[in-house]
Amino acid sequence: MQGYTLEPWMWAAVIGSGICIGLSKTWLNGLATIMIPVVARIFGAKESTGVVLPLLCFADLIAAMYYRRSCEGKYILRLLPWALAGFGLALAVDRIVPPRGFKILIGVCILAGLGVMLWNERRGAGPIPSGLLFSGVFGILGGFATMIGNAAGPIMSVYLLSMRLPKAGFVGTGAWFFLIVNYLKIPLQYFVWRNITKESLLFDAFILPAVLAGAAGGLILVKKISEAKYRRLVYGMTIISAVLLFL
Repeated sequence: MQGYTLEPWMWAAVIGSGICIGLSKTWLNGLATIMIPVVARIFGAKESTGVVLPLLCFADLIAAMYYRRSCEGKYILRLLPWALAGFGLALAVDRIVPPRGFKILIGVCILAGLGVMLWNERRGAGPIPSGLLFSGVFGILGGFATMIGNAAGPIMSVYLLSMRLPKAGFVGTGAWFFLIVNYLKIPLQYFVWRNITKESLLFDAFILPAVLAGAAGGLILVKKISEAKYRRLVYGMTIISAVLLFL
């Protein structure tokens, strides 16, 4: 592919990452976080976000259209203004804090939020969090993480698990949230960070079939798993994703 010279293992990793992106959008939110360190190693930390973002937008569109009747719009409305504030924070501190510092901060917040949620569930079902502070923290952190490294999947998983949504509502609400925020990121990535280029878009076009295959596989898998098993799987995937941010 003109513009990028990749070794065979890199091609395999990128195609596998495309499949993970598709799976994460239609089945298991946060799965794409596994491939972020790999893609960052191949293209560079900031450059990789420009390569990955159009692929995420393509997968978001598929998932949002399929799950359009399962979206809980009220949760998106609570998060979106705070996510935009997270965009601004990411742009403001981009040149001050090193990328590893961002990743560690996000990982700590994910694990802390997950721990509090699991502790509450062990005590018994309490009220669903609805306070402004709860939505604000997760919204800002989600916007910040998705802008810095497309790494907001685990954060949204913790928030949506806290809302106790069924699996269709979980996937559908996440799909529409990321559809909005990822498309809003395109002009910022293109005009401010300048990491979406003609070469990166041509490269993405080559990877789109892998994303589509992953998305199709996710639609099949989500129907074959029970609500309880799906929730446990999301817990496990969120923990793995958070730990990977420390590496």
